[in-house]
Amino acid sequence: MLILAIESSCDDTAAAVLEPENRVLSSIISSQNEIHARFGGIVPELASRRHIEMIRPVVDQALSEAGVSLDEIDLIAATQGPGLVGSLLVGFTFAKSLALVRGLPCVGVDHMVGHLLSCLLEPEPPDFPYTALIVSGGNTSLFAVNDPVTFTRLGRTRDDAAGEAFDKVAKLLGLGYPGGPVISRLAADGNPKAIAFPRARLGEHSLDFSFSGLKTSVASYVASQRRAGQTIAVADVCASFQEAVVEVLVDKTLAAAKQTGHQRVVIGGGVAANPRLRAVLGERCAATGLQLFMPSPGFCTDNAAMIAAAGYYQFLGGRLLAADADAYSRSPLN
Repeated sequence: MLILAIESSCDDTAAAVLEPENRVLSSIISSQNEIHARFGGIVPELASRRHIEMIRPVVDQALSEAGVSLDEIDLIAATQGPGLVGSLLVGFTFAKSLALVRGLPCVGVDHMVGHLLSCLLEPEPPDFPYTALIVSGGNTSLFAVNDPVTFTRLGRTRDDAAGEAFDKVAKLLGLGYPGGPVISRLAADGNPKAIAFPRARLGEHSLDFSFSGLKTSVASYVASQRRAGQTIAVADVCASFQEAVVEVLVDKTLAAAKQTGHQRVVIGGGVAANPRLRAVLGERCAATGLQLFMPSPGFCTDNAAMIAAAGYYQFLGGRLLAADADAYSRSPLN
């Protein structure tokens, strides 16, 4: 069986070809960073227009690199939501149309489920059940993953997602877009203890997140330094901000694993590629006897291979799309 998957939930146009048991034959991602960088963030209309331009070339490239033709595809999967509706509709409608014309089954995949299962694409995937942290520009959530189609939300962000906070702090410091990679790079040369930015705990037993106060604290610090005519130690700001985010993410992930009783922890989403988060979570899991599973950086960011993997399990469960199925902007998992 061969699965063709399409992902267009935000600003990356992606396609992949996958065999069952999660053997990735190709994974193509067309980034729009150069389009949105000058605006300091994603412009939805520009993202949608670019998806329209790139969807067919990206799908063709995925098929070509996999060495297969459309005639050999057995299942089509596409991200149904959540995300920017204009962006979602490009990939989702293309997938449904292609499936209808070719007479193929088609499944819709929740983008968050793709991230929850992205570790299954690795050579040594985790067994079920496990506790998962999904951390990206649009989501910061904790889940108990019982099997490939059963998920229980344990906690979520009450305001900004962690990745969104990275982008906003980068914009505040004039570092450009996207903010995560550049903050991570600069933080490597900074002192994470230089500035005492706050950690929002939200109660002793809460597994929810909040990063708006941290973002405001960074803005206040930068403004006060500028008013005083002081030079801003950007590397120290980046390191201290990053440490505040990582500390809360790691603490709550371990608390969630303790609550579920799972011995396996998984992370996914774009911020899961952050080296500091991977290092600290790895150290803390090892110290507490937990197994940590992390997707390779290429499968942390938005990609279609994870959509194919999740789509396969949707197909096995008989969850096929109707011709009039629509995309959605908010995930039912949240």
